[in-house]
Amino acid sequence: MKTDLSCESNRLVRISKDYRRIAGAAIFAACSLFGGMAQAEQTLLCVLVPHFKDEYWVSVAYGLERRSDELGLSVRFFEAGGYDALQSQLAQLDTCKSLGPGAILIGAVSSDAPALLTAIEAASEDLPVIGLVNELHSDALVTRIGVDWSVMGRTLGRHLVERFPDEGATVAAVLLSGPPSAGWVGPLQRGLEEGLAGSSVTIVATYGADTGIAEQLRLVEQARKDHPEAGLLIGPAPAIEAAMAFGSLGNGGPALAATYVSHSVARGLVGGQVLAAPFDDPILQGRLAIDAAHAVLGAAVVDKEIRTEITVLQEGLGPNDIGLSPADYFPRLD
Repeated sequence: MKTDLSCESNRLVRISKDYRRIAGAAIFAACSLFGGMAQAEQTLLCVLVPHFKDEYWVSVAYGLERRSDELGLSVRFFEAGGYDALQSQLAQLDTCKSLGPGAILIGAVSSDAPALLTAIEAASEDLPVIGLVNELHSDALVTRIGVDWSVMGRTLGRHLVERFPDEGATVAAVLLSGPPSAGWVGPLQRGLEEGLAGSSVTIVATYGADTGIAEQLRLVEQARKDHPEAGLLIGPAPAIEAAMAFGSLGNGGPALAATYVSHSVARGLVGGQVLAAPFDDPILQGRLAIDAAHAVLGAAVVDKEIRTEITVLQEGLGPNDIGLSPADYFPRLD
């Protein structure tokens, strides 16, 4: 899958044999689930996401919409508004249930909030609930589509060992991340620290906030103020986007590494402002989530975990080397 990363447009080509291989391995026919729920007329899928302030989730939505269109399904999106919007997501989950969808796909704002886990368990008694991207510690899920975020962090850390070997001068690094309640934050940090073992990089401070550009910009400003000595800044896509803006103003700054890929990070990789980022293919995750829902509605069982491969993208990539949603795409919202 390739994308034109210019500001004007992004060009997406059809998912290759990798998609067919992953999807084929993930989904297999077995016994019927949810009895009467697996009916052909149940074509509506309800999708809950933390927010679309981060371009990563826009690419996930693109995969969801494209694959649902191909399979004759429809998706209805509900955006909670941020990782601190637990009550909003709970209310949206109730709204979803009232629509009578074939399945609910949820990118959870929290991995283990008791109220959310209780609501998901209740919803799962009537229809299948599928975890989307984020960690969610619920046995009620039919499946979860998404990578192990500790592996995302470890993969990036191991790559940075090559860039900053142990025999080099010590490099102070600042880690920016999401709020602690978000399921991916803790595993990613642990994996990153494990991966950095044997490098000259030392994480001297960690900051967390919702992953919108405004919130992450404030973290970048605080980190630069508190740790002007930092030679490396590691963070989510919105933080890296904000940090690149600092550099473009001629203020200098630390080297940048992203913990995942968005359109802005991709442009930074192409332009050489970003050293590296692990890529977990958000479009493919969206497509695989639809395939899982389609399989369940067709009276099939799916694997409990469905994951995409993680690769490291490095600075200097060509503009057509990264598969993300087109620049003019935004999910259809009610």
